Amino acid sequence: MAKPIRRVVTGHDAEGRSIILADGPAPTVMTSATNSTLTDLWETAQTPASNAGGEDASLRPVRLMPPKNGAVFRIVEFPPDRERSFGNREAAFAAMGAADALDHGNPRHPGFHKTNTVDCVVVLEGEIWAMMDLGETLLKAGDVLVQRGTNHSWSNRSDRVCRVAVVLIDADPVQ
Repeated sequence: MAKPIRRVVTGHDAEGRSIILADGPAPTVMTSATNSTLTDLWETAQTPASNAGGEDASLRPVRLMPPKNGAVFRIVEFPPDRERSFGNREAAFAAMGAADALDHGNPRHPGFHKTNTVDCVVVLEGEIWAMMDLGETLLKAGDVLVQRGTNHSWSNRSDRVCRVAVVLIDADPVQ
């Protein structure tokens, strides 16, 4: 069971004054077929983003990638690899609208995938290995990784959940 994430969203009242629009558990949560949990906190559909209105931009199905020219802010919980169900990885990626992102040929780890995004990742709790086609590095709480459209995977070789905050920004494909 994923840890509920408290989400506070601000906005404006009819007179243009700042207010708290929402304060409570983030409503858009998905546990994938591989047993990782994604909690989407906010989404923008364009750049520059709009701060008008009071609509909750996270109330839509979880997708791996942000909208074209947009971004998504999420928390991901990675259980230890031994608790993940990699036999369901095709179903997991398909359910997130990203079946074509999955790398079927990388023998190093079954979670390898590539997205047309810039991902700003901050490890909040635990530790996780960021794996590339060549090389890997251990990230611990407080570490930051900027993933720039690379083929990559996440491997939690510890005995604890790893929780990361991620902002995924739409990007042009790497040529």
